Amino acid sequence: MGYTYADAATAKLIETLLSQVIEGQDALSPAACWNAMAARTRNLGRPGVVAMAISAVDIALWDLKAHLLNSPLITLLGAVRDSVPVYGSGGFTSYSDKQLQRQLATWVAQGILRVKMKIGRDPQADARRAGAAREAIGPATQLFVDANGAYSRKQALAQAELFEAMNVIWFEEPVSSDDLEGLRLLRDRAPAGMDIAAGEYGYEPGYFRRMLSAGAVDVLQADATRCGGITGFLQVAALCEAYHLPLSAHTAPAVHTHVGCAVTPLRHLEYFHDHVRIENMFFDGVETPVKGQLSPDLSRPGMGIELKRLDAQRFAA
Repeated sequence: MGYTYADAATAKLIETLLSQVIEGQDALSPAACWNAMAARTRNLGRPGVVAMAISAVDIALWDLKAHLLNSPLITLLGAVRDSVPVYGSGGFTSYSDKQLQRQLATWVAQGILRVKMKIGRDPQADARRAGAAREAIGPATQLFVDANGAYSRKQALAQAELFEAMNVIWFEEPVSSDDLEGLRLLRDRAPAGMDIAAGEYGYEPGYFRRMLSAGAVDVLQADATRCGGITGFLQVAALCEAYHLPLSAHTAPAVHTHVGCAVTPLRHLEYFHDHVRIENMFFDGVETPVKGQLSPDLSRPGMGIELKRLDAQRFAA
């Protein structure tokens, strides 16, 4: 089982090209398959569709290897922890204040004491919305905000000062993730205790190395369904260890639970509302957080999930 979330062209690339590359390869050597896919697609360009196609196949290959060995993926990778902390993520800018408060408070009631909301569509309203969120979750819950690169540098600095009053401790993509100088400016000048995070749009190791060498973030984000699958995520984790910075897994909790338990620098993973909803629609075996932690199911091989084929069929193109 492997998946990503991308345009249908991604599936076409897997069907017409990558399948030919991996047929006949050793199923117990996903890294060798990864290298073969990367080499075969060199002239197509790595970022975007190519990286996401490789990611989906690589995740499936690791899951296959674990199934062939009748082992949970975490046992195959080697655990450094038994579970990973999650943060509830949603709080969309289209929500009313009441919808926002209800969603965040529901996660807190479930024992998830870290929550994230979207900002940036209406900068004039963002501080008020963050205040409404803080009111709903109480003083003990950690509050994260995600601007998706919507602000200019000066806007982001001004907003960071306003968010300090709501004890916001995580400011994600305050400016474009391509603006490494801007991220570094925010990291240097944001209030103490407010982490600057970015990296979810990284597709290959060079992207993450540039972000880390620029000192652009306090916490690096990576997404195994974008950055080259399990193999790529392990590469990003190694970079974080080299730079002594923590790593946070972006969305796709069903994929990140096992690999998140296997990498030392991981701080937490994103329990994203839309992905949780879709994973539960499409897969059997999806885990639910307990006291704010996701744990791999050690009784099932691989990632522990299986496709609900009949349920998924109605969405087929």
